[in-house]
Amino acid sequence: MRLSIDLETYSSVDLGDAGLYKYVESPDFEILLLAYAVDDNPVDIIDLAQGEEVPDWLIKALHDPSTIKYAHNAAFEFDCLSKYYGEMVPEQWRCTMFHALYCGYPGKLEAVGAAVGFDEDKKKLATGKELIRYFCKPVNPTQKNGGRTRNYPHHDPAKWNLFKEYCKQDVVAEMEIENRLSIHPVPDFLQKQWETDLRINRRGVAVDLDLTSGAQAIDAKIRESLLMEATEISGLSNPNSVSQLVGWLNQNGQTDITDLRKETVNDLLSGWSGTEEEKRMLEIRQELGKTSNKKYDAISECVCNDGRVRGLLQFYGANRTGRWAGRLVQVQNLPRTYIGSLDLARDLVKGRKGEALRVIYGSIPDTLSQLIRTAFVASPGNVLIDADFSAIEARVISWLAGEEWRLEIFRTTGKIYEASASMIYHVPVETIAKGQPNYHLRQRGKVAELALGYQGSVGAMRRMDAAHALDDLSDDDLLGIVKGWRQSNNKIQQLWYDAEGAAIHTVETGEASMVKCLTFRMEYDREHGGSCLSIELPSKRKLFYNNPTLTRNRWNKASLQFSGVNQTTKKWEHAETYGGKIIENCTQAIARDCLAEAIERLEAAGFPIVFHIHDEVVIDTRPFADDEKMLQAVIDVMRQPPEWAPGLPLNGDGWVGTYFKKD
Repeated sequence: MRLSIDLETYSSVDLGDAGLYKYVESPDFEILLLAYAVDDNPVDIIDLAQGEEVPDWLIKALHDPSTIKYAHNAAFEFDCLSKYYGEMVPEQWRCTMFHALYCGYPGKLEAVGAAVGFDEDKKKLATGKELIRYFCKPVNPTQKNGGRTRNYPHHDPAKWNLFKEYCKQDVVAEMEIENRLSIHPVPDFLQKQWETDLRINRRGVAVDLDLTSGAQAIDAKIRESLLMEATEISGLSNPNSVSQLVGWLNQNGQTDITDLRKETVNDLLSGWSGTEEEKRMLEIRQELGKTSNKKYDAISECVCNDGRVRGLLQFYGANRTGRWAGRLVQVQNLPRTYIGSLDLARDLVKGRKGEALRVIYGSIPDTLSQLIRTAFVASPGNVLIDADFSAIEARVISWLAGEEWRLEIFRTTGKIYEASASMIYHVPVETIAKGQPNYHLRQRGKVAELALGYQGSVGAMRRMDAAHALDDLSDDDLLGIVKGWRQSNNKIQQLWYDAEGAAIHTVETGEASMVKCLTFRMEYDREHGGSCLSIELPSKRKLFYNNPTLTRNRWNKASLQFSGVNQTTKKWEHAETYGGKIIENCTQAIARDCLAEAIERLEAAGFPIVFHIHDEVVIDTRPFADDEKMLQAVIDVMRQPPEWAPGLPLNGDGWVGTYFKKD
């Protein structure tokens, strides 16, 4: 039996800011409506807010292994129903949002309907946001509403009846998604990964609340002090206002300043020639701009009653490659920890000793920013094991292309930056080492590796040069590096061209094409119309490029376009792609699959993961007698190549400690 479900709920906790798990544990959380459909039967609804009860057969079905439960963003229904009707089993659930993301569509229910082209009677109703705001969230007490803090069904029966129709229509839309996308079924191994992800998100990670509250107190005090100083210097009523500060700077002779973005302020300060007062104002702006410190507020907002933060990961959040995306605290873009004496810094923050922090470490906002990682800690009596793949994308693309000299580097020293620089500049690799005359070339080799693997050129190298190792080189010099890298990596270069040619040929002719272990196919929805280009990875997972068409690019060459989610705007748009981008998608997708398999093996081996970041896992476990042996046991699991990737030379590194950090 298939049971399709949608819930409408109430909680005084903000779902967007605090996350699902804090939302559900709120004492005033309740399920208002439960809409459901059995198989393809009409949708029915249970009005729990007005006293209707869930029938016994439905409660039993929620726990019946022969009944598969479907929902859009199923983790929500899973956790809500688990609170009221007993713990559910992940293996019995299917998520239509995940299915849509797998097939290259947006995640939100209404966006899927628009992208797929549902008939009006199958779409999510557009009235939902206002109804959710009315019934599902607290309201401000006013004289007009009688001072109430919440709206109940009897406050507007007409709206409530519309809300019930809205809830029922969500089930209709969910069922239509599953019906439309059933021609592209989710592989069983990928479904299992979703189940594991649900368990990891529910497990959560412990938080050092003393550190978090100490950091918030120090940050508030230093911000107040900086704003007071800025007001004294400038006389501005709000020196944190961009318009006021730009106006003040321009009035004082800096007429070319138009914005105060982080990059602009950094550039201005690096070559400053104005007054000391103006410089100090920019320095204060820079200090106040440490927005990473807002993550302490995010941690406090979403930490659960047991001191753990849950729901940090979005499965398949990176549409196309299938990588995970960060949620809530955004662990995937936390600042690095490069200060010394982390233990001392953490103790000072917990003791709220801001002045001592300033004397020892200098910038307080910068120090607090670095310490955000360390707010995530091991459970009492446990340790964290952090292990990450070494240069995973460089290894994968080398394996995918069959670039043997690179594979040999990864089988031996692993020093791809040095080896790459050696190939580009034709110097002995042993001279690219600390204390040797060509050591400066290592950074240039690193930039080349990060920028050029996916058909990047001079512009990509400039963007990747965070350490400014290329500042003394002209664009012609960089073009020489690009050519040198491509000559040294001719198989990778050929892989770009082969992938682009295969994609164009398959879209043009409908014939399947193979490039190495990648299979390109056209797949058609004969019943509803529409088509997609799929690329089957060696894991047998597929990447989908919907509504592919061929056009001519600016060089008047055949070019592939498709419909997809713009990763910047998050909108459904038509986009152009090319060989290097296709290989970037495939490489990152294969690297993701390596991580996913490592997660499954680590969980099976008794290493409970609390979160992970791109190529890195964080495990919370009882300590072994020997930290090195414990770490090596984890790395040994991670370095095993998947069965579908024979010869892929994986390796890793890591540390064992009581709090999260980045060496």
